[in-house]
Amino acid sequence: MQARRLPAARGVFWLFEGFRLFRRNPPLITALTLVYLLAVQLLAMLPLIGPVLLPLLLPAMTLIVANGCRVIDLQQTPGKATLLFGLAGHGNNFPALLRLGGLQLAGALVVVMLSTLIGGGEDPFATSLMSDSAAPDGEANVDTAAQAALLGKLAQVLLLATPLIIAFWFAPFLVGWDRVAPAKSLFFSTVASLRNWRAMAMFSLAAVAVAGILPGFILIVIGQFSGMALSAALVVLRMLLIFLVAPVLTASIYISYRDIFRADADTHA
Repeated sequence: MQARRLPAARGVFWLFEGFRLFRRNPPLITALTLVYLLAVQLLAMLPLIGPVLLPLLLPAMTLIVANGCRVIDLQQTPGKATLLFGLAGHGNNFPALLRLGGLQLAGALVVVMLSTLIGGGEDPFATSLMSDSAAPDGEANVDTAAQAALLGKLAQVLLLATPLIIAFWFAPFLVGWDRVAPAKSLFFSTVASLRNWRAMAMFSLAAVAVAGILPGFILIVIGQFSGMALSAALVVLRMLLIFLVAPVLTASIYISYRDIFRADADTHA
């Protein structure tokens, strides 16, 4: 596999190109993204087996959503064959995607163990929730300290998980579409991400700005005028994040793969 080296500005291009792709068929990308998010929530809620099933199935679920973007990009007709491309039929790579999910499960366990060791043997999420529940109602300073501790622990987990995120960024596409072995896909994904770290960083910053900073700024401004308007704005922004921002980010990730690995026409079309 040959990964192109792209300039930093290309990361912002992925976001704009993802929006353009979304505009070509909003219902399809939105529906697939919502089903993906719902499936993630449902799997995470399953007792005992949920935390195991989720990483195992995540690569296959990711590929299905990306297939929707690919269908729109290649102007194909949505259907079972196109949406399950790389998963079923002639190009059945589902077993390989399951093995990739097994690697993702192993990586997630390593991140959790490292986070627990660094945190002195405490679960970062459980301890933060216990702190919140133990704080008296009138002590805002305790709540603030607990929230700051939670943010710090989440930042620690994110930092530890960054190598895992990089390794799996392109891996489902490489396994499902290009028939790359799961272990090799992690290597190629890591190399491609490091070669394009400037573009990846710009994309991440742009995504955080669109999905986090801008909505937060809007809420702060509106909150200065009216509490009722703030409640209405909160509902509207949540809807926009679910039905617009999330699908656009999904399409942008597909664009990043296409831009780095498939500058020309898709060879599987």
